[in-house]
Amino acid sequence: MEQEARRTKTIKETDRKCPNCGATLQYDPVKNGLSCAFCGHWEQIQTEKNEEGADRSADELDLLSETNTEGYDWGAKNKVIICKSCGAESIYDELQIADVCPYCGSNQVMQASEDVKTLAPGGVVPFRIDEKKAGSLFTNWIKGKFFCPKRAKESARPDAFKGVYLPYWTYDAKTTTRYTARYGIDREREGKDGKKETYTDWFTTGGVQNEQFDDVLVFGSKRYEADLMSRIEPFETAENVRYQPKFLQGFTAERYSIGLKDGWESAKKKMEEKIEEDIKSDISNRYNADHVEDVNGKTTYAETTYKYLLLPVWMSSFKYKDKLYRFLVNGQNGKVGGKTPVSAVRVILVIAAVVAVIAGLVLLMKTCGR
Repeated sequence: MEQEARRTKTIKETDRKCPNCGATLQYDPVKNGLSCAFCGHWEQIQTEKNEEGADRSADELDLLSETNTEGYDWGAKNKVIICKSCGAESIYDELQIADVCPYCGSNQVMQASEDVKTLAPGGVVPFRIDEKKAGSLFTNWIKGKFFCPKRAKESARPDAFKGVYLPYWTYDAKTTTRYTARYGIDREREGKDGKKETYTDWFTTGGVQNEQFDDVLVFGSKRYEADLMSRIEPFETAENVRYQPKFLQGFTAERYSIGLKDGWESAKKKMEEKIEEDIKSDISNRYNADHVEDVNGKTTYAETTYKYLLLPVWMSSFKYKDKLYRFLVNGQNGKVGGKTPVSAVRVILVIAAVVAVIAGLVLLMKTCGR
């Protein structure tokens, strides 16, 4: 009974109807509220406030005490959702949290499989860039891709973007790293032939490096290439607000397939890379070293916490010569990312032009030297 009551409440919150015309309200990134596309009615989303009067954000949860840490192969199964408004049945991938009924436009928040316990999103970073702005930013971006074929640019439609909330983990930690390393200092001395040569004197050192990490971001889905997603980072995760289904109205949202445990392993790798960079920089400054190598350390982690956030992304794709190209726009700050086809003809022309310029300069130098 309690579960059904929560489900009914969620559907009611996510499928709010316009009080004027009865159409389904959708979240409007520009107005930062629920808006009716038919009559213009607008409603503000009431968010939880903290003691200072600001929007409450997702809680930092203790990583060690969480037992539900596994990832899921959601793409292997589908599920049928019955629209509460028109009764139509739609088939969805189990990965999806929310979508829109293709028959009547009502918003749907879908339940996870009954036999799978997944973590609920703690916060959401709402869309700040609307579809029109995303299309405009994308158009300017692809125009600047000189090596992209003209036909490909014409195939990439700026009006075909779909707003998606994607799953991300953030991790906080205090780290202590005990390390050893060696550093080199260059000096010049006269060689056997009388010419000066550079030699490096090597020394060993060690120490303790303390760091504090806040909101190390890890993408929580196996559906998209991590390299592609990194092209539209960073997100300002500090701007997240407590999760409410209303922010999902009119958008698709996806559950995580990379679990909390695997996400933590990825976060540790990012932390370790940063720690090594800082150790090298510290040694270089401390000893005025020209080289730092062979950094070996063991890191311990304390006060580890996490958040599960939904972050806003505009997505579009097109096919060119039977190959699919996907494009993304950060729904918070408008940063564009993607891979474009490359015109072999344009590449050859540029190489030929560079060779011609170099040949011309060589000929000019020879002429001036006579």
